[in-house]
Amino acid sequence: MSATAGAVWGRTEQQDFRSRVRGTLLGVAVGDALGAPVDGLDLQGIRELYGVEGLVDMVPAYGRRGSVTHLTQMTLFSVDGLIRAQVRRDTGAWHPPTDLHRAYLRWATTQRDWGPDERRKDDGWLAREEWLYARRDPVRTLLLGLGDETMGTLEAPKNPGEAGPEAAARSAPFGLLVGWEPQLVVQLAVECAAQTHGHPTAYLAAGAYAVIVHALARGDSLDGAVQRALALMAARPGHQPVSDALQHALGAVRQGMPTPDRVAGLIGDGTADGLVSAAVYCALVGEDVRHGLRLAVNHDGPSAVAGALTGGLLGALHGETALPPAWLAELEGRPTMLELADDFAMEMTQGPALHGPAGSSPAWLARYPRGA
Repeated sequence: MSATAGAVWGRTEQQDFRSRVRGTLLGVAVGDALGAPVDGLDLQGIRELYGVEGLVDMVPAYGRRGSVTHLTQMTLFSVDGLIRAQVRRDTGAWHPPTDLHRAYLRWATTQRDWGPDERRKDDGWLAREEWLYARRDPVRTLLLGLGDETMGTLEAPKNPGEAGPEAAARSAPFGLLVGWEPQLVVQLAVECAAQTHGHPTAYLAAGAYAVIVHALARGDSLDGAVQRALALMAARPGHQPVSDALQHALGAVRQGMPTPDRVAGLIGDGTADGLVSAAVYCALVGEDVRHGLRLAVNHDGPSAVAGALTGGLLGALHGETALPPAWLAELEGRPTMLELADDFAMEMTQGPALHGPAGSSPAWLARYPRGA
């Protein structure tokens, strides 16, 4: 986002952007929460519990309806890291992957500690949200990747053999950098994915997913957004599995009525390319958000990550008001998500007024400290 970005946003554009930011974060969380109770079950197991149609509504996980997993937690810390990167830019320290890594380390702390440590003044407000200090089945890859202070890079990635979908599932916020060029969005998402998932399939899937969200947040159609991603991916070494998976998603749309078997076929062995492909498919063929998310969680594959990825796409495409109100009402942490989404929208549209050369807001810098 340029230093003068705030000057080019009209009121209507700001409202649309805020709705898409809210929609993206809430969409990730709603899809995650819908899939969490059946994560790890196959379709037969889901139908035995919930009937022939499978899971059609929020049911309890982790002791309550609407609970989210580590996928949503990390997505929120992605947003926090992006805001902090913008705030730190004024100091001349402009390296967003470092700010994202620090944010992910703050998430890792929530998985080790019982609650916030008020002595860590540089943590900012998100890391003081007590509800985030819940361990929601984070995969070992994440804990290993963030188990020390060393930041994984494309040259020296963490977990170089890991092709799982978790890095892609935290990458929707990169797509909300609507003032950035698409290739820069891809690069940032790819670099940040390599901090935990070092296999090219994992980090390139994260880049593809982020740039699809980016096109949607700028008003493109989902089909058009996927075509843009394919064009950008083509220049990246190792892109073929991800590109092929996206092509398979587009092809599956023309194969008739959506079925759980078709979703499971796209997911394949559960690597990042397959999950992003399935999410694109569910978002494309869903009659509405509710239908798309139900498709995303009722199959033999991992339900929470498929739901989260699909929800991010649908939220960016349609905005906040398209999400099912009854599901939002039960969503764990919703006030935090709305607050963070609105902060992100304000930073991206009015950042210079909050911490620019002309003056700064002490309250904003207390929420998003420059120190860490």
